[in-house]
Formats: sequence, structure tokens, C-alpha cells
Amino acid sequence: MEWISPLEQSFIDKGWRKGMEQGMEQGMERGREQGLALGRKEGALALLERQLTRRFGALPKTTRSKLRKPRWSNSKPGAMRYRSRNR
Repeated sequence: MEWISPLEQSFIDKGWRKGMEQGMEQGMERGREQGLALGRKEGALALLERQLTRRFGALPKTTRSKLRKPRWSNSKPGAMRYRSRNR
């Protein structure tokens, strides 16, 4: 086993702390982005359901359940494009 001097140990400890802080920041940022994307999707669905209800009256249970099923492509985070049937 190799002996590590106290100076080297302090550098190692600083590196560990810096790496942990950066990892936590990146994880929090990624979680925030995913949360915002999910919120946008849910908001868009709620808006569509309100518009349909306003125009056509109370929606049947089957229609509301179909609206809740995700039908868009999640190829890019935050992208809400409907899949084309012609592809």
C-alpha cells in the first residue's frame, strides 16, 4: 500500500468535494429541466381538455382517458411534436 502525504490527502479531499458538488448541481439542473417539461405537457393537456369541454360540453370518460395517454414523441427533452403517420 502506498503512503499518501497529508498534503496529497488534502488535494484528494478537495477533488472529491468539488466533484460531488458539480455532480449535485448537474443532477439538480437535469431534474429541474425534466420537471419543467413534464409541467408543460400536463399544462397543455389541461388546456386542451378545457377547450374541448367549452366547445363540446362535458367530455365522456373514454375521451378524457385517451387525452391522458402520451401520444407525442420524446426524442428531445421538452419537444411535444405529434408523430406523423406518413413516415
